[in-house]
Amino acid sequence: MAVTKKFSAETIRKAYQAGLRDFGENYVQEFEKKRPELNELADATCHLIGHLQSNKAGTALDLFQVIQTIDSSKLLKRLDSMAQERGLSPEGLIEVKLSDEENKTGTAASDLPALIEAAGTCRAVRVTGLMTVPPWSEDAEQSRPYFRKLAELGRQFGLPKLSMGMSDDFEVAIEEGAHFVRVGTALFGPRTKDTNPPAH
Repeated sequence: MAVTKKFSAETIRKAYQAGLRDFGENYVQEFEKKRPELNELADATCHLIGHLQSNKAGTALDLFQVIQTIDSSKLLKRLDSMAQERGLSPEGLIEVKLSDEENKTGTAASDLPALIEAAGTCRAVRVTGLMTVPPWSEDAEQSRPYFRKLAELGRQFGLPKLSMGMSDDFEVAIEEGAHFVRVGTALFGPRTKDTNPPAH
């Protein structure tokens, strides 16, 4: 998946022309500005990979086919209700927080059973997998235990799609069973200075 946060709609179009079809964005409002320029990319799939606030759930559903950062039953139920109203059937991944970093979002592994039970009652949102963001390290091997744990949870709960790994550790993520790797810098080079606080 090409992570296009902070890159232009023109960059996304060029990536599409090069054969990429999955695109990840961190911020609802940023992608909302770019989306009108991308209407011709009919078979592209857009993923929200940044934290989603409940009050932006409706906008997110209008912009993204996949929401990878579902982290509470409240958010899941809101998305499901709004998706039903819009006649949509979005795909969802549950974001799991596997580290003790305060700035990370996601549901605790201990809260997963309740969230997955809630997912079973959804009529519109299809929860198909799990997502995580490990602590950053220059050593990709430091991410392996987090990827392995997510894979174990995926098997335990029958959720086969795993979104894990970024530019610095995607090879390890693939070895541990990633379905999606979220790659931005390795594809497009460094971003301009981030003016928004990081979502993770």
